[in-house]
Amino acid sequence: MSRGGQEQAGGPWGPGSHGGAGAIGGGILVPPPSLPALQGCDAVGVPAAYGFRVLSRLPRPGCVFADPDYWWWLVPAGSDHELTWPRPAHYAPGARVPEPAPGTAVRRLIHTPDGPTPYTPPIPLYLVVCQLTGTAPAWN
Repeated sequence: MSRGGQEQAGGPWGPGSHGGAGAIGGGILVPPPSLPALQGCDAVGVPAAYGFRVLSRLPRPGCVFADPDYWWWLVPAGSDHELTWPRPAHYAPGARVPEPAPGTAVRRLIHTPDGPTPYTPPIPLYLVVCQLTGTAPAWN
């Protein structure tokens, strides 16, 4: 079964490839303690080549994590409800993301929001990703 266009059992990276918990390396992206994720967290990743363009076009970006391959935005849990995130974006339920490629720099938090929550509003993020990928927005 698919969720947001991604396979639930391991996503596009295969089962068991998520690593351990934490904000650095792979595993689960965790916001800073000063920014509680009261709605739960999912993550949306885009290839690093899109990262600065996405960040610069968002009115209120939340926490953003980056490694050499992907940039990840924290969004409220369930932000894939009735949305199909366009490729090459990846939707990660539970903010469970793949390990960066072996031998590359680790993932790090590169942006924190000015507001009290770690989230990027999902609809503006979705629209920016659609625009950059040349995909027409589609939702039910």
